[in-house]
Amino acid sequence: MSERTSSLIPLLATASAVTAANVYLSQPLLGSVAASLDAGPGLLGAVPTATQLGYAAGILLIVPAGDTHGRRRLILGLGAASSVALAACALAPTVWFLIVASFAVGLLSPVPQLITPLAVALTGPEGATRGKVVGTVQGGLLVGVLASRAYSGGFTELAGWRGVFACSCALTFALTLVLRRALPYVPPAAHGTAYRASLASLPALAARPLVARIVVSGALVGVAFGAFWTTLTFLLEEDYHYGPAQTGLFGLVAAASALASPWAGRAADRLGRRGSVLALVGMVAAGWLVLLPGGTSLAWLIVGVIVLDVGVWGNQAASQTLLFALDPAVHSRLNTLYFTLRFLGIALGSLAGSLAWTHGGWPPVVTTGTLFALTGLLVGVLPLRGRKKRP
Repeated sequence: MSERTSSLIPLLATASAVTAANVYLSQPLLGSVAASLDAGPGLLGAVPTATQLGYAAGILLIVPAGDTHGRRRLILGLGAASSVALAACALAPTVWFLIVASFAVGLLSPVPQLITPLAVALTGPEGATRGKVVGTVQGGLLVGVLASRAYSGGFTELAGWRGVFACSCALTFALTLVLRRALPYVPPAAHGTAYRASLASLPALAARPLVARIVVSGALVGVAFGAFWTTLTFLLEEDYHYGPAQTGLFGLVAAASALASPWAGRAADRLGRRGSVLALVGMVAAGWLVLLPGGTSLAWLIVGVIVLDVGVWGNQAASQTLLFALDPAVHSRLNTLYFTLRFLGIALGSLAGSLAWTHGGWPPVVTTGTLFALTGLLVGVLPLRGRKKRP
């Protein structure tokens, strides 16, 4: 990897952090928005939902274009367009306008899913550095997700909810200008392939044994992850009597997992699919077991959060490293498959965790999370029977 490419990786990680943070800005703002726009909680709940739906649509419809079009141009275009969408959120006169603008923010935000394969392409064929690069960029994404809630909630008290969107608009636009000067042009890996053909190839790509193993295992880990973070709020409010500010601090506890992402990427390079899945998804299952006494012990809860999140985010970095060892011409589509199922898994986990909490509290939640983690582990480590070698 050249010196110039090495210097670009921190910038790409920063870009992943900023653009990922935009997806989660609205969650701590809903109370302020309610007072400002005179809207009830039922309608306001559609704001973050619209953002997440837009994000899923962007991953599914835009990210595959990274294989057939220049990723630099796509990244810059999305950055400029998302700046406009954030400005629309800041100026929203009604809740419905804000909902539509929030959907646009999500739709235009899958920049990290384009940046990661671009970073891999910039490193060249040196497989030894691929895992480190993927882990570093994914670490940036994780920092953005975790920091967005703290930044959004804290800055609201200084500048109001409109000021949060306005500041994010300015930051995203400034970042786009920096990327315009810094990013080199990288030819599309699947040059000459039509966009519609790229989309149509997703089912066949998902049917490949190795891809199916990694993607399905990642989705099951997503279920375990979603079940935890949804029910953690219930546990802290009802059993520990914590308020929103104290609950938000657990996001900072989970930030320890960002430090593990580069290590997880390198582990995938060294250990391969089965070894890295065994180590990292095994940590997810172990984290749930540590969390079992967390219903009554804060110390066990904190340790369990760290173990669980290191396993979840480390597994994501390792899974992408394994996928990016495949044909570079399909890297963006592999990202599409992985993250689409990942988000579906997280959504299912939120539902499953809520139902488990309703029917018995914390122990059923732990049982649910552990079972899905162990199933993901089993899917990830099973041998690829009937796999045909490709030339």
